Amino acid sequence: MFLKKIGLMGGFNGQVAISSQKLGDSLNMSAMTVSRRLNALEKENLIVRSVRPDGQYVSITSSGEDTLKKEYSDYKKIFEDNAGILRIDGEIISGLGEGRYYVNIPGYSSQFKEKLGIDPFPGTLNIKIFPAAIETRKKAELHGWTDIDGFTADDRTFGSAKCIPCRIGGYKCAIIVPGRSHYPEDILEIISQVHLRDKLKLTDGSVVTVEICIK
Repeated sequence: MFLKKIGLMGGFNGQVAISSQKLGDSLNMSAMTVSRRLNALEKENLIVRSVRPDGQYVSITSSGEDTLKKEYSDYKKIFEDNAGILRIDGEIISGLGEGRYYVNIPGYSSQFKEKLGIDPFPGTLNIKIFPAAIETRKKAELHGWTDIDGFTADDRTFGSAKCIPCRIGGYKCAIIVPGRSHYPEDILEIISQVHLRDKLKLTDGSVVTVEICIK
């Protein structure tokens, strides 16, 4: 934190005037604590200090720069390299068998082909989300919904739904949520062009990761 603050003040480009009192005020620390931290950075050869008649001057050494670059690299992996991908972990559970019926209805399957590029396998994969992944699911719901329109066929009305494109084990699939029902937040129902249980050798209790692109 101290090294980053010095860098933000211009310590990369040469010596910068630093008042322990002002720096402490900005970090909500005492001047004495700041002085101890600066002493520690100097002993680690991360900064160089000099005292002039007009105050204390500090610059970041090459070792200090390397330390900050390492920190930057770590943050980059978190915020940039993984940007645009949400991962939801859960375990396979048995469904009620309703997915097989609805996925086969032409009014739905034609929209899956047109809007998602998925010619769906007749059935769905059901996943119970681990509690720690529920917040990630909520984030996913803010992005990328594809609407599946309701329709009438054979004197019966079929409701709308919405989907989020995703991948499981490298296979293209989509989360589907019926439009008229309150779906449990810890359950995902997945459609795919392949039989995921067979392709990925899944059984009830198998752990899978759903990857959602939100770019």
